[in-house]
Amino acid sequence: MSRLNDLLRELRTREPALARDLEREVSALADRRAFGLNFERHLPEVVELPGRKVRKGDKVRVLPPRGKATKRPDNRLWRVVGMDRSARAAKLELLDPAASGETPREELTAPLDDLVVVAQSRDPIYPGLVSTGKVERGGDKPFHTVINAENLHALETLLFTHRGKVDCIYIDPPYNTGAKDWKYNNDYVEGDDLYRHSKWLAFMERRLLLAKELLNPDDSALIVTIDEKEFLRLGLLLEQTFPEARVQMVSTIINPTGAIRTSEFTRTNEFIFFVMVGRVDLAADVTDVVDYSYTGRQSAQFT
Repeated sequence: MSRLNDLLRELRTREPALARDLEREVSALADRRAFGLNFERHLPEVVELPGRKVRKGDKVRVLPPRGKATKRPDNRLWRVVGMDRSARAAKLELLDPAASGETPREELTAPLDDLVVVAQSRDPIYPGLVSTGKVERGGDKPFHTVINAENLHALETLLFTHRGKVDCIYIDPPYNTGAKDWKYNNDYVEGDDLYRHSKWLAFMERRLLLAKELLNPDDSALIVTIDEKEFLRLGLLLEQTFPEARVQMVSTIINPTGAIRTSEFTRTNEFIFFVMVGRVDLAADVTDVVDYSYTGRQSAQFT
């Protein structure tokens, strides 16, 4: 639907009457919704590959000038159509996502050092892990592994070795608050999307489906934190993705004095969803959640 909205927006500038007729028909079709959580399976994500050499045919971004702060980085995508190795420069053509076939609209010549190769969600990526160092302690005892990667590709990589073997997964996703300081852009949902939060849901669903493949189907748990911006939709998405599991949401106090926000109520809490798969159960424990002198982190133990 997002792609259709882009095409209708372009058509409005050329054939306003035809665009209005098509929008009326599209709206009628969109109202025929199935039961359950409805959203578009967008492919909005772009991952940067900074270690990859720039080649002809690559998609790239132009990096901002070094040493200068920029409020709005240039997130446009370009295609490399020519290379000048002697001058260490590349000829680029702008990719217009609103045009059919990503038709180039603008040309640019940029130094290779100012370019970073990118891949969109629909582009094939074959992830792999490379060891960059280790600390050996404990001999044959179990060890910890830290994977520094784009989380979607890290999860896909783990499927080769850990499918159905993971006991517990904890996710602390972006809360979709509208902030612009995270890699996936909290503010990337277009204002005229029929489903206001659909891109965030698509972002989450891709990762939850991979997490489901990794979890032990007989005895495991998924834990997801969230605040009030998306907790309703996240709850529906979890129940829809894990229909066989038990899902419970609890409140957790994160700021006893209250987080002050402009023109909104002060809040002291966030929410934690527990998705209990198979035989997993809770261990008895007692915590006074209204005792503000308690400063430790609350936790859940599974048996």
